[in-house]
Amino acid sequence: MGEAGVAVRGLRKRYGPTVALDGMDFTVVPGRVTGFVGPNGAGKSTTMRVVLGLAAADEGTALIGGRPYRALRRPMTRVGALLDAAALQPGRLARNHLLWLARSQGIGARRVDEVLGQVGLAAVAGRRAGGFSLGMRQRLGIASALLGDPGVLMMDEPFNGMDPEGIVWLRGLLRGLAAEGRAVLISTHLMGELQGAADHLVVAGRGRVVADAAVAELLAAASDGGHVTLRTPRPDLAAGVLTAAGGTATPGGAGVLRVAGLAAREVVARLTDAGVAFTEVTAHRATLEDVYLRLTRAEAEFTGERS
Repeated sequence: MGEAGVAVRGLRKRYGPTVALDGMDFTVVPGRVTGFVGPNGAGKSTTMRVVLGLAAADEGTALIGGRPYRALRRPMTRVGALLDAAALQPGRLARNHLLWLARSQGIGARRVDEVLGQVGLAAVAGRRAGGFSLGMRQRLGIASALLGDPGVLMMDEPFNGMDPEGIVWLRGLLRGLAAEGRAVLISTHLMGELQGAADHLVVAGRGRVVADAAVAELLAAASDGGHVTLRTPRPDLAAGVLTAAGGTATPGGAGVLRVAGLAAREVVARLTDAGVAFTEVTAHRATLEDVYLRLTRAEAEFTGERS
């Protein structure tokens, strides 16, 4: 596997009049899953293509383990990538597809069978890839990325086409790969799936980074302490008790209060002590979707053709 990371520094790139990258700058470190998110036109796919040597930047650098992709010897043993699950020969058997890749990198057939088992495709290794569902093609693409046992993994929309069981499996796989000390970069727009897998988030907009922080930190900031939904037959009395305790209670409908500034357990304790009846106390905290929408609200107006 070997230690490795990705360092993107000041990437700039134009396609004619369109600015695809405008100083993109972030690091993907070993030992964690980094989510790379942003609206269409944010520069995510262009950035990944530059890192993998498929596109050239006008300015800046993109290094893997301190070296550009084109300088890597046997690159699949250093970085594994899934950019397009459809990029395979439909008439080729799944195992033969991986064997062809393996031979190009000096990797043995035993490793092919290992990764087929790891992604759950061992039983269909002799089927033609063109007959696979999107979720199965994703798994085959993931197997290709794992083939060289690389220290860096980069995947673009790997959750697409996955059924619920597949999503749970992929979350666990990504967390496990990071726990082994690999640097994992996942570009996706499916925030719910990413929340169960990512440790860190890089949010892009208009070709630059608009946020770069731990998922827990971003959730805490977006939650702003969170709020509690309270359902009670005595909303006026409950509001008085909770306001006196340092919270704020905003009416939210018949018998419903939105309480901020107090944790759910404290709301329960204060109302119980005051003898105020209630039928529901529900704590609410921000989701990764909330974080994403908050950070990209202004950027989403950009609708460039390249992402």
